[in-house]
Parts: sequence; structure tokens; C-alpha cells
Amino acid sequence: MTTARITIDRDFTIGDVPRRLFGSFVEHMGRCVYTGIYEPGHPQADARGFRKDVLALVKELGPTVVRYPGGNFVSGYLWEDGVGPVEKRPRRLDGAWHTIESNAFGLHEFVEWAKEADVEIMEAVNLGTRGVEEARALVEYANHPSGTYWSDLRRTNGAADPFDIKLWCLGNELDGPWQIGGKTAQEYGRLAQETAKAMKFVDPSIELVAVGSSNRQMPTFGSWEHTVLTHAYDEVDYISMHAYYQEHDGDAASFLAEAVDMDAFIDGVIATVDAVKAAGKHTKQVDISFDEWNVWYQSGLETEDQPHQVAKGWREYPRLIEDTYNVTDAVVVGTFLHSLLRHGDRVKIANQAQLVNVIAPIRSEQGGPAWRQSIFWPFARIASHARGRILRLAIDSTQMATKRYGDVDVVDAAATWDEENGTIALFLANRSLTDASDLTVDLRGLGATTVRSAEVLTVPEGGDRLVANVVDDQDRVGLTPLRGVDVVDGAVRATLPPLSWSVVILDTARA
Repeated sequence: MTTARITIDRDFTIGDVPRRLFGSFVEHMGRCVYTGIYEPGHPQADARGFRKDVLALVKELGPTVVRYPGGNFVSGYLWEDGVGPVEKRPRRLDGAWHTIESNAFGLHEFVEWAKEADVEIMEAVNLGTRGVEEARALVEYANHPSGTYWSDLRRTNGAADPFDIKLWCLGNELDGPWQIGGKTAQEYGRLAQETAKAMKFVDPSIELVAVGSSNRQMPTFGSWEHTVLTHAYDEVDYISMHAYYQEHDGDAASFLAEAVDMDAFIDGVIATVDAVKAAGKHTKQVDISFDEWNVWYQSGLETEDQPHQVAKGWREYPRLIEDTYNVTDAVVVGTFLHSLLRHGDRVKIANQAQLVNVIAPIRSEQGGPAWRQSIFWPFARIASHARGRILRLAIDSTQMATKRYGDVDVVDAAATWDEENGTIALFLANRSLTDASDLTVDLRGLGATTVRSAEVLTVPEGGDRLVANVVDDQDRVGLTPLRGVDVVDGAVRATLPPLSWSVVILDTARA
């Protein structure tokens, strides 16, 4: 048995919970769009081709914002291809993922789908092969009411009212050698600055995300962000972060501690942003959009139908990186969400990549069912219950040894306090593969009275840490009641099973 003690005080908070922290990502990649959210002719499809079974799961998952249409895809995308009569839209080669893009699904379809899913749109513009004029025109097409060429074309194409998209990405991963139209930091910084100015001339109310380093391992990490923001600090509102993690060589302990790296990555970007702010004597605050994150098994077995990078041959919507997620992955994803919450004063937007099929919490089969992966559950519960203020935690936990990060806390956690509804939400992970953890949470000034609910995701009976939900066994991994959680003299006492992620909701005297 390991132990952990968490101390929380109502007067020590990080900030309000940013609702955009629970975002997702839909890219024209693999089967995320086609046979994912959109499949005309499916038994569960509506008249527009939207899969109602997938929509129901999306609403249950609870994303608040969805980034679209890429990703690597956007750096070669002509947005005009995806508007107007579908039968007249061109078929194109997509060099990013080596597929054929039919353009049957485009901006209008996504706007309609987003309304059905009740999510905010985060639209990305192509700054790989295109530039200022194309981005400016897209904002005019999407957001200007009428009376101009692009706004009237939108109306001709069936949308009398503006789409009113407020959140925009200025390209994607343009420091990456894999990116179509990749650029140096100087080239991109100037392009981002001028594109941002032109877009805000059309609609001053929009918010803009500049491209940060593609990952923390990039040789230009840090210097890229510094250079880009030196040019564009006054014109942008956020700098992006991307990070993917996987288990290497059976080193489960290090994998379970990857949130330590996420914490350090975020802290490093914050330091760089604030250094540019100070040097430039800026008064506004640029925050962070962590608009791609997840577990992604980038090194592993590949087959012709299941490549990990790009498709072989030119096909429409081949299977790409359709990772199957197990119990261990779900616990790790829970800790990533904890990290994002703990940095909620500066990380204002985050998008788990992606929504359906492609490294996703939701899977679907063409003509067949849709189901929840293991990583669905931590996201769904945190998106639902993280409300009000983010509480600052002091954690005193048994340590566990890892090869990559040294000694780390066995118990990882985050918490929020919804004063209006009188509830406290505790999000808890036990990283130990073998030992339960005896947990005490000291709640100072919060007046917790009763346990409203307590759930846990852990290894199911008869399974192991690699068990997953698959098409023929869709509910093997999920949330079950966490027994024995009590409030005693203002403190919560619980036992967390080995390798588990838990959510505990408490009522307070103000409820």
C-alpha cells in the first residue's frame, strides 16, 4: 500500500476553468471525417450524411471546441474546394497523408455538424502553400454579413447568416520538415504577423493562434516561439503547443509519468512568452493553445491497411493511425488532463487529437457500429465536472522510480470547486502498477459534507493493463463505482486501486 495526502484550501486557486480546455480535433485525415462523423448511406446517418450514433457519443464526450480542417492537411488545402455544389467540387491529391480528397465534406458541412454537436469552431488557415489574401478572403466568406464578393458567395452557397467563427489558427506545424510549405521562424513570424493584421481588418473580434514548435524535441524549440512572437506578439492571442506520447519498450512507469514532461513543456513555453512580453514592453497577455495532444503510438507494427504515417497508394479515407487504447493509456490521458487543468491560468485552449477513429476516443466502422475507447472516460468526466475555480493542490505522495523522469508522485491529481452549485470535483490517478494507494484529501474552508458520486477506471476483473474496448467487446473498459470513499471531519478518505483513474464529486455545505 502506498500513501498520498493532498491539501486543498478554498483561498488558494489557480483561476477559472477555461471551458475551451476541453476541445477536440477533426482533420481530413484517414477516417476521421469520412466514415467517422460523415457517412451518407449509413443506417444511422441523417439526411445530411452526419452519423447520429457518432454525434450521440460526441455529445456524451462533451468537447466544447473542435479544431478543423487540420493539422498537416491544412498546409496544402484550398478552402474554396469545399464550398459550393458538392457535385462540382474538385477531387484533389492530399500530399500530407497521401490520399485522395473528394471535398464532399467542407466548410458548410462542418459548420452544420458543429451546430448539431454544440461545439465552437476553431478554424485553421493554410499558411503553407497560401498566404495573406486567401486567409483574409476566408474570414470575409465566413464572417462578413453580405454585400461583398466573398460574403455574397457564401449566401449563394446556401448560408444567409455569417458563420461567426471567432477562433482561428494561423497555419500548422510550419517548423516541421514534413510540413507542406514549411518555413523558418523569421519567415513564419512575418507571415503570421501580416496575415493576422489582414484577418483582423476584416473582423476585429476574432482570436488568433500562432504556430509554436511542433513538439518539445524540435531543435528550434524555444527559439522558434521567441522569434515568432517577437514579430507577431501584438497581433496574436495564443501560441500553440503540440505533444504526443507513447509507451516505449515496455517502460510503463515512465509512460505513466509523461505528464511530468507535459508540465515542463508548458512551463517552458510560458517562460518564453513572458520573456518576449517583457522585452517588448507589451501590456497584453498572450496565452497558450495546446491544440494537439494525446497518446499516439508512432513507432509500432505497420500493415498495408494500418500505416502509422501515410497511406500507400492514392485512396480515399484509408485507415490511418487508428490506435486501440488500453487501461494504461486511459490513466495517462487522465494525467494529461490534470496537467492542463493545473495550468488553466495560461493554457486557455486544448484539443485532444483527434475526435473519431484517428488516435481518437471514439471509434466507428463503415456501415457498422460506433463505440467508446478507454480514453473516452477521463475526458468525458473532466469535461462534465470541471467547473468554477481550479484549486491549487499540495501533494505529499509516495514516490515511484522511473527511467526517464526519476522519482515521481505515485498519485497525480487535479481539482475544481464550483461554488455556484456547491460541488468539489477531485480527479485522481494512481500510477502504481501493483499497489493501491491510501489517500487523504484535507479540504480547508470548503465544507465538504457528503460524497455525491465516486467512479474509477481500472483493470477489469480477469483482464490486464493492456485490455481495451474493441468492436466485438465495446464495454470491457469503463467507469465503475469506487467503493469506500468517505468524508470524515472535513477530509476525504479513499483507497485508489493500482493503475487507476478516479473522479470523486463532493457536496459542500453551500449546496
